[in-house]
Amino acid sequence: MQIVSQPGDSLDLICWRHLGRSEAVTEQALELNPGIAADGPLIPAGTLVTLPEIDIQAVQSRDVVQLWD
Repeated sequence: MQIVSQPGDSLDLICWRHLGRSEAVTEQALELNPGIAADGPLIPAGTLVTLPEIDIQAVQSRDVVQLWD
């Protein structure tokens, strides 16, 4: 999946917005986009970012942990 970055986007924010998580997928996205970290934490607007393919349904069906009952 390829996404065009918006102003103020970071790679983990893009992963969270489009994949529903950033854990373990941000590292994969870094590997798919060599050199993207050279610009610092914020990706320039309009940059084409390739995201890893994950099972989004598995992410959405995770159990919810409640701290207080």
